[in-house]
Amino acid sequence: MGKLKKLKYILKKMGSVLLAYSGGADSSFLLKAALDSLGDKVLAVTAVSETYPNEELIHARQLARKLGARHMVIRTKELNDPKFRKNPVERCYYCKKELFLKLRKVAVKQGISFVIDAGNLSDKADFRPGNKAKNELGVRSPLSEAGFTKDDIRLMSKKSGLNTWNKPSLACLASRIPYGSSIQPGILSRIDKAEQFLRKLGFIQVRVRHYNDLCRIEVMPGRIRSLIAKQKDVVDNLKKLGYNYVTVDLEGFRSGSMNEILNR
Repeated sequence: MGKLKKLKYILKKMGSVLLAYSGGADSSFLLKAALDSLGDKVLAVTAVSETYPNEELIHARQLARKLGARHMVIRTKELNDPKFRKNPVERCYYCKKELFLKLRKVAVKQGISFVIDAGNLSDKADFRPGNKAKNELGVRSPLSEAGFTKDDIRLMSKKSGLNTWNKPSLACLASRIPYGSSIQPGILSRIDKAEQFLRKLGFIQVRVRHYNDLCRIEVMPGRIRSLIAKQKDVVDNLKKLGYNYVTVDLEGFRSGSMNEILNR
């Protein structure tokens, strides 16, 4: 059985699903597969908070509407949890627990059998403490169960005509802050504004890593020269946002680069 057939078989057996839907490449592909398999027995739910980039909600709503999906937006309050704000190594556990508890309540209220997310096999290469919350609360990952990797998802998304097939990878804004440094709304807003500015300059895959009054910019290695060529514009704008020192990471973009210290 091919991966896509296996995925649809898994989804059909579930009967009805609530999908944790961010609007990224993975959750968008899973949303389409779920709609193809279950029709109106699918509810896509996007959780917004200070950790979710502002631009993403617009894109998530647009695609859900285009696919004809039922779509709900809820608010999570992970910043109310002092354990999350302290930004420990297991930060994602507290965030995902808040998310999945709220999604499970919605699912129960709506009479939906399963809460699912877009986790896939490629995620296993990264440090993901949020998976503990997922396992505790019975959230399933059909893409992983069907054997999908990130490359599979992008390839099949392109074949399916989804414009998210080459969308840059997403991560919550808290992932830009070093472990042990307090997570505050103002910091998250500064990071979001800095990344929005850089995307407008054409740096689509970008991270602004935050170190108090210093930031470390990651773009794809082939775009580093282009970033440096826009030095004055970049420095002027990021200093206006509150960074006294603006640096460029010569290794370029790496998903989860804040986790590199864990392997030393």
